[in-house]
Amino acid sequence: MVCPLTCDRNILPEGSNPMNLNSSERRKGIFQVLNSAKEPVKGADLAAKFDVSRQVIVQDIAVLRAAGKDILATPRGYIIPDSRQPSFLKKTLVCKHHTYYEIEDELTTIVDLGGKIIDVIIEHPIYGEKRGLLMISSRLDVEDFMTSLKRDKAAPLSTLTGGIHLHTVEVRDEATFKRIRDALDKKGYLIKE
Repeated sequence: MVCPLTCDRNILPEGSNPMNLNSSERRKGIFQVLNSAKEPVKGADLAAKFDVSRQVIVQDIAVLRAAGKDILATPRGYIIPDSRQPSFLKKTLVCKHHTYYEIEDELTTIVDLGGKIIDVIIEHPIYGEKRGLLMISSRLDVEDFMTSLKRDKAAPLSTLTGGIHLHTVEVRDEATFKRIRDALDKKGYLIKE
């Protein structure tokens, strides 16, 4: 995949060097990069482009969000939601799984039947609702997510709730959602409300 940062070399002001940008100019440049990117942009790629540390990028993203910019942090990088996309139905699924195989099978089932997995949500007894953005829309996204989970030895959020979790999914119509629900139910992942 081509790095989204190569899409527009003219984002920085003419004649400017990323090393000489003040924080305000850098944030403007970061927002422009994200706004023009079609795929999520990793913080490390932004850090390299603007010749700052990854932590400076995290701080800049926080400042941009505080200023009202709609920037999502996903496992694949930062992204600005595309308001030009056709509207989809957003639905919630309540599921349960116990193994990495079941996680992968659940996610693959959803995307194979036309769903996009926006997030995973758990209800923690102490901390309340915890949400992780996923933005998974293909088998490749599922594979990348599972590889990261295993490589980083990260525990899924659902381990905090005995495997019970929710997903917000985007679907084009009710029939697609019904197919997804029926398939998850047949596999034993769906918790019926």
